[in-house]
Amino acid sequence: MVKYETVIIMNKKKIKSIFLLLLATVIWGSAFIAQSVGNSIGPFTFQAVRCFLAVGFLVPVSFVIDRAKGRSFVAEWTNRKLWQTGLWCGLALFVAASLQQVGLVYTDAGKAGFITAMYIVLVPVCGLFFRQRPPLPAILAIAAAVVGLYLLSAAGVSQINRGDLMVMGCALAFAVQITIVDRFAADLDGVRLNCIQAFLCGVLSLPFMIAESPALWDMMQYWGALVFAGVLSMGVAYTLQILGQKDLEPTPASLIMSLESVFAAIGAWLILHERMTPAELTGSILVFSAVIISQIPSKKQHR
Repeated sequence: MVKYETVIIMNKKKIKSIFLLLLATVIWGSAFIAQSVGNSIGPFTFQAVRCFLAVGFLVPVSFVIDRAKGRSFVAEWTNRKLWQTGLWCGLALFVAASLQQVGLVYTDAGKAGFITAMYIVLVPVCGLFFRQRPPLPAILAIAAAVVGLYLLSAAGVSQINRGDLMVMGCALAFAVQITIVDRFAADLDGVRLNCIQAFLCGVLSLPFMIAESPALWDMMQYWGALVFAGVLSMGVAYTLQILGQKDLEPTPASLIMSLESVFAAIGAWLILHERMTPAELTGSILVFSAVIISQIPSKKQHR
């Protein structure tokens, strides 16, 4: 009876984690339109402002949560492991976001989206360093997702340039960030961890932002997109990612997060009235199928 109740609790936690990651991917997919503003005010200006807006949102949120739980707001920030993990995550996030922004100068957005999503392949590779071997359903899901993402984002594109290599580096950095969260963030405060990684990403972006000589009027003109990308995409969605990964293996978690490309395509179809080609529709179905396959329990989990 005790074992049965434990399984029920574990299943509820897993369902909650899947829901949190799905919600994060919906926000990230919707943020593609807002992130296009980066080309208007400068990619690093956009990135720095976005990160600091996220910090300005997350600090009061953590204060409210501490008051509700009767915890000391200041004492919770003194956790050494929290800062170490947050700084490493922030460094990986900065490298990933920067390489993606610069890579988009030399490559098209569809191909960049496909290459970025290749972290679904790189996450299991990173897991091998910690002796985490993905089960067979996860391997099949990765294969289906790669084909689906190609049809969704890069069908008919064959030429490779230096922008593609930069975006591949971005995918590797995202895989490292996902792996760090999986290995070290299970017992950490997700809101504070995201706050620290956003703060470091913003600080590292400042020198490049100054080089872009941003105009305050331009930032005010696009304040809506900046707030959406900062508060919702960076502040809320990345927190949901950290919380969602607590009870999921990194490989199925990364597959769920790859749905970002699907939700972006659906959002463009619904909001911008862009048509989905048969290849894009087939790709979306394959990625959704891959996520479902990744949730099939292995023989060990059945036992």
